[in-house]
Amino acid sequence: MGVEIANAPVTDESFESMAEFVYDYLQASVENEGDGGRMRWYPWHSAEYRFNHIMNVVDLATEIARKEGANVDVVKVASLFHDIAKLEADQDVHAEAGARVAREYLQSHAQFPDSFIDQVCRAIENHSHQGDLDEVSLEAQCLIEADLLDKVGANGITLMLLRMGYEARTHMDAAEMVQRVLGRGEDARKRVQSDTAESIAHQRLKRVAWFREWLEGEVSEMSVDDEELLR
Repeated sequence: MGVEIANAPVTDESFESMAEFVYDYLQASVENEGDGGRMRWYPWHSAEYRFNHIMNVVDLATEIARKEGANVDVVKVASLFHDIAKLEADQDVHAEAGARVAREYLQSHAQFPDSFIDQVCRAIENHSHQGDLDEVSLEAQCLIEADLLDKVGANGITLMLLRMGYEARTHMDAAEMVQRVLGRGEDARKRVQSDTAESIAHQRLKRVAWFREWLEGEVSEMSVDDEELLR
């Protein structure tokens, strides 16, 4: 099944074509860096990781949008393009750069209404917004919440533990890394506003706390009160 945007349907096939374009764009960004690119040695500075993050955000943002009454079409497409410029632009301008790429693609590949393209690009531009989520559209809010939540839970733990190897840390640092995930998750839970996002944050924090409890029995000097984090 496809989804409808005014008179221009976004079919599964057209969305898949968008996704292929995004992946190819990310891959080209890495290849064009050459040796010594920005953070090149980190595992998440790759087309594979960035694309996986993007698709995670697509799934999360779409779920939030459906349950919170946002425009699912806008959220889904904005989520797909939100980090397309992440590997080639500086952090403080990657949202604006991504919106430009999305606009060029949407204007040249389909007959989407200008109003739809504007909403998508505005959500992409605002996904790095650091202020109150009431200051952005509901569609941008869904994207921001999903972007925050992807780094919480089992996925967040995996990334932090993977980072330990790249930083030549030992397993004795696992407590610190898991605590970072808990801290990040708590920050995310405080920032999200929708009931759906808050529920997801709570579930993911519980998973991190469970993992930490298992570690406590095997890693010395590991004792942090997680009860406050889960209230």
